[in-house]
Amino acid sequence: MLSQLTTGFEFVFAFVLMLGVLITVHEFGHFIVAKMCGVRVLKFSIGFGSPIGIGRFRLAWHRSGTDYVIAWIPLGGFVKLLGENMGDEDEAEAENDRAHSLDVQPTWKKLAIYFAGPAMNLMLPVVLLLGTLWVGIDRAASVIGTVEPASPAAAAGLEPGDRILALNGEPVEWWEAIDRHVRENPGRDVRFTIERDGQVLERELRIETEEGIDRVFRNDKQIGWLGLQHPRQKAVLGFARDGTRAAAAGLHPGDRVVRVGDLDVEDWPSFERAYRAAARAGASQVPFRVARGGPETESETELTESETELTVEVPVLADLDDLGVIPAVVLVQAVSPDMPAARAGLAAGDLLLSVDGREIGSFMTFRETVLGSGGRPLEIRFVRGGEVGSVMLEPEKQPSQIEGLEQDEYLIGIQGANAILQGSVSLDRVRNPIIALPRAVGMTWDATRLYLRGLEKLITGDISRKALGGPIEIAKQSHSALQKGWDTFLNLLMFISINLGILNLLPIPVLDGGQIVLILVESVKRGPLSLRTREFVQSIGVVLLMALMGFAFWNDVSRYWSTFFEWVRGL
Repeated sequence: MLSQLTTGFEFVFAFVLMLGVLITVHEFGHFIVAKMCGVRVLKFSIGFGSPIGIGRFRLAWHRSGTDYVIAWIPLGGFVKLLGENMGDEDEAEAENDRAHSLDVQPTWKKLAIYFAGPAMNLMLPVVLLLGTLWVGIDRAASVIGTVEPASPAAAAGLEPGDRILALNGEPVEWWEAIDRHVRENPGRDVRFTIERDGQVLERELRIETEEGIDRVFRNDKQIGWLGLQHPRQKAVLGFARDGTRAAAAGLHPGDRVVRVGDLDVEDWPSFERAYRAAARAGASQVPFRVARGGPETESETELTESETELTVEVPVLADLDDLGVIPAVVLVQAVSPDMPAARAGLAAGDLLLSVDGREIGSFMTFRETVLGSGGRPLEIRFVRGGEVGSVMLEPEKQPSQIEGLEQDEYLIGIQGANAILQGSVSLDRVRNPIIALPRAVGMTWDATRLYLRGLEKLITGDISRKALGGPIEIAKQSHSALQKGWDTFLNLLMFISINLGILNLLPIPVLDGGQIVLILVESVKRGPLSLRTREFVQSIGVVLLMALMGFAFWNDVSRYWSTFFEWVRGL
């Protein structure tokens, strides 16, 4: 029960912290610009309802003609301006202080005040990114971690450990630029400038076209593929046939090699190098130190509680092919019942070898092949107990949690053992504001464009309406991000801040965008709208906003209803 209550407290804390920052930044924008424009602020409230307090203590105070309040309901906030609603009880006060009333201000001041809130939300990511760049963040460096067999990269002679310096003559430093260029340019040629052992080399490749998905919006898409991956392949053994020398020596499928002779093994390439070194030394046998018996960790050295280490004497042959071992790229750890893989007969312990005749070189490529299949039949070759088999199966569309949101994806229903390690990372740090500011603005603009694309797809129906989340979804995402670390939490904060800034600019009455439209209409009309017209428009806005919030809240309830009751039963 204590753990359940602790989780609940963390959940609420993450949610309040997330919304508290976003609301404060938004309302402070209105507040400070109103002050700068000479408009009197009657009330600055973070949250709705009565002030937070116990007994006579209240989080409310009055200073310089403004009431400041931190209220109980953290689902929003507001800044109340003198003369903002001339039909309410403040009309008399506005008449007595006309110079500081909003309704007598020029149009540009009114627009500046209402634009300020969304603008602050759009500026917040820039400020946070500037701070992040100052401190520095770990990013995937442009170093190849895995080269898939029978791929254009392998044919061109690229190797794990190669550092990519440039694409088509343009310098690159981070892997995401390489990955994006390859995915977005299927069928085109690309020239890599690489560094290997202190030498600079050039390689020309043709990017193949493959079935895949849009990683953000999850729709089918033709993508480019070279067979390059940033993560490294673990030295986890698989046997592609029966009667191998490795099996005769006592090695098992799924063993993770941690040492060959006196050489530590970090990943598959280092395993190959260590085995070749033993062959060059002329030894007839070499001891393999292997971890056996448990699920893989993300470390090449740490053992899980269920793993044990043992030493196996292995014959030294020309290469690992002669020994009969291959990387266990997709080693099935579990199979979901009543899914295509289970119905086709795949089982835990199977090692998948190929899809439609092409060797599986990485779990990421295999997964994308399934996701982008469109449900067409796939022929999968696998090995079980030393015998090679083949099955045909058709991926099925199933609801899946993607970044916390439920979307439909083509799945076959297997869980693979973790067979990859983190690739090379470098510290991305920029402390020169002349360089950092344009980068921060560019990164914010990229995220804003991405959000606008998502909003367009949501309106057109390309993205399911189920993806729309409300306060429960925000709370869950905030809690999950905080558990992963402050960097993840800040990334989510930046994205939701952009979300809030854009949504508030929509021309819906009661939102800032609606108020901006009314101000522009009054400017064209050269006079204020009647109180009755304003009240009618505001009523429409309230109905639209409540309908949108109700729909989002219903999505939240339907998505997490069972989870909530499980949590309550655990108290």
